[in-house]
Amino acid sequence: MYQLEHTHYFYLLLVIPLMILGFLALSRWKNNTQNKYISSDLLKVLSPDISTFKPKVKLFLFSLFIVFSTISLVNPKIGTELKTVKREGVDLVFALDVSKSMLAEDIAPNRLEKGKRIVSEIINSLNNDRVGIIAYAASALPILPITDDYSTAKTFLQSLNTDMLSSQGTAITESINLAKEFYDDEEQTNRVLVLLSDGEDHEVNSEDIISLVQQSGMTIISVGLGSIKGSPIPIKENNIIKTYKKNDKGDVVITKLNKELLSSISKSSKGIYIDGFNTEQVVESVVERLKEMDKKEFESKQFVAYKDQFQWFIAFAILFLSLELFVFEKKTYWVKKLNLFNE
Repeated sequence: MYQLEHTHYFYLLLVIPLMILGFLALSRWKNNTQNKYISSDLLKVLSPDISTFKPKVKLFLFSLFIVFSTISLVNPKIGTELKTVKREGVDLVFALDVSKSMLAEDIAPNRLEKGKRIVSEIINSLNNDRVGIIAYAASALPILPITDDYSTAKTFLQSLNTDMLSSQGTAITESINLAKEFYDDEEQTNRVLVLLSDGEDHEVNSEDIISLVQQSGMTIISVGLGSIKGSPIPIKENNIIKTYKKNDKGDVVITKLNKELLSSISKSSKGIYIDGFNTEQVVESVVERLKEMDKKEFESKQFVAYKDQFQWFIAFAILFLSLELFVFEKKTYWVKKLNLFNE
């Protein structure tokens, strides 16, 4: 396995074809100038030690110097060493509501995009914690199991949309039940579920869900997305609002934030409820809450430690530069005797 640390230095290799073009142009100019004033036979008599091959050798050696110098600047790394690392942190599962009500625009740009932005910013603020992602509507869907790969988590996060689950609704109980399966240690005390939703679950019994939360052993941080006043759910075509979602009677549906339900869920799990309008405030509150929690030592993780290899290429670069400096343009006496280059 290998890595190239600074690949932009490869652009320095463009100097080589420019050098070759310059060398060819200069050689052609010299030949044309000499032919104007002196014949080639007379030139060999007057300057018998001039070599026509060695300038090409010097160009070749200097080109190798540039190649190896460039590679050393790129700093190739080869993975040859295995290390074991132990880290302490919190297992954090994000459960994001992807029901159609999350398309309401009472929180900019809409509830779903706001929720995704909040999760992304929280991940950016984490250090040694592990994260997982759940999407839910009328049912819950595991998107990403517990991992410490934050870049992958954010990639999966951006793929969430309101069309990924055909059944509609807001089944908070489904997401809580699924979240319990994400944790690999039933006895750990730092299992955190960040619930991002408008809380509009028409089928849930608040007493049942509170009982479920208390039995889960999780700390639930609820982030309310939306307004208590409510907002219609837009139906768009090419990002243009064509109409609004209506019920069976033909009335426009107004979806409202159920702050009471989300607050009671968090309170019953010794968590906190946060209003989702201010992203920075949400992130700060979540990070502060995580700092107060006990940290778990995760299982040892093996990874490849890459060793720098630039020093080898510097050595070769110095070697070729030294050879170029000690190669003179005059013919070498013993090589001249061998006449290897038919000069």
